[in-house]
Amino acid sequence: MSTFTLLDGGMGRELKRIGAPFSQPLWSAQALIESPDHVRLAHQSFIDAGAEIITVNSYACVPFHLSEALYRSDGARLARLAAKIAAEVAQQASHAVQVAGSIPPAMGSYRPDLFQAQPAQAITQTLYAAQDPYVDIWIAETIASLEELSMIQQVLGQSSKPCYYSFTLQDDGDVALLRSGESVSDAAQQVAAAGGAGMLFNCSVPEVMADAISQAKNVLNGDQTGIEIGVYANSFAPIKAQHAANQTVQAMREFSTQDYVEFAKQWYELGATVIGGCCGITPTHIRALQDWRQALEKS
Repeated sequence: MSTFTLLDGGMGRELKRIGAPFSQPLWSAQALIESPDHVRLAHQSFIDAGAEIITVNSYACVPFHLSEALYRSDGARLARLAAKIAAEVAQQASHAVQVAGSIPPAMGSYRPDLFQAQPAQAITQTLYAAQDPYVDIWIAETIASLEELSMIQQVLGQSSKPCYYSFTLQDDGDVALLRSGESVSDAAQQVAAAGGAGMLFNCSVPEVMADAISQAKNVLNGDQTGIEIGVYANSFAPIKAQHAANQTVQAMREFSTQDYVEFAKQWYELGATVIGGCCGITPTHIRALQDWRQALEKS
């Protein structure tokens, strides 16, 4: 019985948890620079927990985290290294594991007001070219606006590999909206028009995901597109507008594995076919999702 595909969890916080070099503003790129073996270990831990897709640790390989100077000198090299590490770990796995190239927000997470299309496209193209030889699929992560989506679709339009577009949502309110205030339904229509393989929601609190799934399903299933819907939520405290990502380490909430599985059950019942975790979701949470999935498949 087919249930759902299991993604990995949050690489940045997992690197911090296992003792990798980790500080602002470098975030998850610091381990690539100073201790690549920690990146391998984090990927392996998620695979051991049951993940079938691991995401390249290239999220912080942008000027926003590296600085303009380090990005110019080493951004492409670091993204290429991250993709190569993920591919090597995946190839050694005891079960089939796909590598997802990561297209992160080029101008910083959660801030559609900071987005500038022309420089963002140049950065995105660099990350695309660096990772492409090593990845099986693409996930554009933490998309905050339709303008950002349009730019990313231009770059990923070069690829014949499956492309998944993942959106970050406002962390409050009864109706799910992109961080820009634009509708999930409009985003779903744009994903469908470009032939995306999936529409995902990430790096937002679990409580906002159900309405986003419902909105996406109304658009995508109505069109009979076959586009997958998925979720990988974070365990951050709610993120407000004007968030300054590089000034502090974001406050965390504590979700037990059972807490997270209960959210995932709701997402699955609503139609999610790809489930994993973002910041703060550990291999232990992914193992709990795997255990639940195995129970589903036996029932």
